[in-house]
Amino acid sequence: MTEQEAKQRISQLSKEIDDHNYKYYVLSNPEISDIEFDKLLNELIDLEKKFPHYAFPDSPTQRVGGAVTKEFKSVRHKYPMLSLGNTYSEEELRDFDERVRKVTGDQVEYVCELKFDGVAIGLTYKEGKLVQAVTRGDGVQGDDITTNVKTIASIPLRLNPGDYPEEFEIRGEIFMPRASFDRINLDMENQLREDGYDDSEIAERLLKNPRNAASGTIKMQDSSTVAKRKLDCFLYFVLGESLNFKTHHESLLKAKEWGFKVSEHSKICQTLDQVFSFLQKWNFQRHDLPYDTDGVVIKVNSLAQQRELGFTAKSPRWAIAYKFKAESVSTELLSITYQVGRTGAITPVANLKPVQLAGTTVKRATLHNADQITKLDLRIGDQVFVEKGGEIIPKITAVDLSKRHSHSKPVHYITECPECGTALERKEGEALHYCPNATGCPPQIKGRIEHFISRKAMNIDSLGEGKVEMLFENNLVKTPADLYALTHDQLLGLEKIIEAEEGGKSKKISLQEKSVQKILKGIEASREVPFERVLYAIGIRFVGETVAKKLALHFKTMDALRSAELEELLQVEEIGDKIAESVLEFFKDKSNVHLVEALEAAGLQMKVSASATPEKLSSRLEGQSFVVSGVFSNFSREEIKVLIEQHGGKNQSGVSAKTTFLLAGDEAGPSKLEKAKKLNVKILSEKEFTEMIS
Repeated sequence: MTEQEAKQRISQLSKEIDDHNYKYYVLSNPEISDIEFDKLLNELIDLEKKFPHYAFPDSPTQRVGGAVTKEFKSVRHKYPMLSLGNTYSEEELRDFDERVRKVTGDQVEYVCELKFDGVAIGLTYKEGKLVQAVTRGDGVQGDDITTNVKTIASIPLRLNPGDYPEEFEIRGEIFMPRASFDRINLDMENQLREDGYDDSEIAERLLKNPRNAASGTIKMQDSSTVAKRKLDCFLYFVLGESLNFKTHHESLLKAKEWGFKVSEHSKICQTLDQVFSFLQKWNFQRHDLPYDTDGVVIKVNSLAQQRELGFTAKSPRWAIAYKFKAESVSTELLSITYQVGRTGAITPVANLKPVQLAGTTVKRATLHNADQITKLDLRIGDQVFVEKGGEIIPKITAVDLSKRHSHSKPVHYITECPECGTALERKEGEALHYCPNATGCPPQIKGRIEHFISRKAMNIDSLGEGKVEMLFENNLVKTPADLYALTHDQLLGLEKIIEAEEGGKSKKISLQEKSVQKILKGIEASREVPFERVLYAIGIRFVGETVAKKLALHFKTMDALRSAELEELLQVEEIGDKIAESVLEFFKDKSNVHLVEALEAAGLQMKVSASATPEKLSSRLEGQSFVVSGVFSNFSREEIKVLIEQHGGKNQSGVSAKTTFLLAGDEAGPSKLEKAKKLNVKILSEKEFTEMIS
């Protein structure tokens, strides 16, 4: 075969195989047999080996895999990848509908889609070619798993010519079909039997459910193994700067036209009754699908109304996930133990006779608090019904009273801390009991340090695997600040026995030179962690990652936050009474103040870095507050918000009497416009705003 003939044949085979992939995996309408398809693919593989310079970067041979990824690079999402709020009741759906209509008016149309049980993914295409695939991660950044995603046959590597933008992102869910899951487990079982494992050992080693299997598969280092597991993917959300859709459903139809696999099981609903009818239908029919689905996602169809509704810190206000009722089983309650968290919160845990539930062996279940135990009227030895809340955390839902022993006695909640013996407290209006001995209760001390070193906080990962407990038991650390006083000589040679769970083996940790160096290096590097993460790390109750960032950017320094009054805290966007009071209470405690002072003395970042705040360009907007709504010609909304801050102004999430201007672009929220007129808030155009800052 000549060079020219090889080039033409490679091009012809690539297109032909792509077409057959699309017909098989997306349209479910194959035109050739598996044997014929494999012949074409093997011919292309052979030709690319002989003439590698003619192989396309997005050749269908990449579906076979083979590349090994040692480490998945962390990538920041261009658009935050938020999670959805969940509900299990029709009543809460009615509340959601009421909130939506309060903002948008009575004309609302919903799109109902099946909620797939898998791994969320964001795919970026440039000029019709797949260039990046990123997991959800924490919503702000995820892992680049492009090499593995290219092995999924239903995800197009390149699109046929069409009217898609030069660059866009499409999001969806990677899942493992039940047939793939069953085949993998059958192969594993046969191999394990050949290796001499008995039934109980085999049951322990098999994949537990398709969702966990998909999650584990997509992060495997060897892409050829990923390819063999036959993952699949549905796409359901298009994002980009140059999209002309009016509705979400229109975007789904267009994505399907572009060549993406979009679920056929979606429906436009004009009323809540139609939504409920869709839910009822799929609550039963979902069991007939070849993949797992655990609910239905209900989205506002109009994209203009979606923009008007906006987002909370964690989820869109225009969508909600209705979760189907979880599987339930009956088993015996053997005992109740009590765990102490880092905040002193006491959590009762039910110890159960092991039982299979939703593909896993359940031995424990959460009981939440004393009220829950009283409500269930629990007694040791009861036969209880257990289900998985959200299919993840087991919980007891009821007692089978017909099987209760006549001599059983009600469970009485403990009155003293099981770890330090301190009398428990329960504040008015709160469900949990607390151990108030924050500075002397071992689980609280260790819990705060473990939170402090966690990845999203100070990220001192070299202190994992029981090392915090080792340091505590050797009286080397009592507070997070003590970490910064540790020396080489104190650490070298420290030992600890880690007790294994039932059936496992205990192991001994001994700190050798290499481990000591890693620990000290990790502690030293944490001095450069930005202020907002330090603020999260110190463990103020109710102050998570998002709230810590907002507080840091608003107050700029730890000193300013420490001296803030209630009114000042409430001025911060999305900070309510509960969080504000928790911050005040934290800094009233002298031990917390000493901790912050010790961390500052250790060299930690106690103010926002220059790179974290927008560069100051002028003071033209000083003292003025803006609400931004709609679509703009020359800027994205985020770019406009940055410009407002760069010129001294402040951004607000909603129009109020304190708002100076409503900056309104095309399709600005009608409710915001109406409220601005009602409060005599001036409405600015994009041109007027540009003139203000010029």
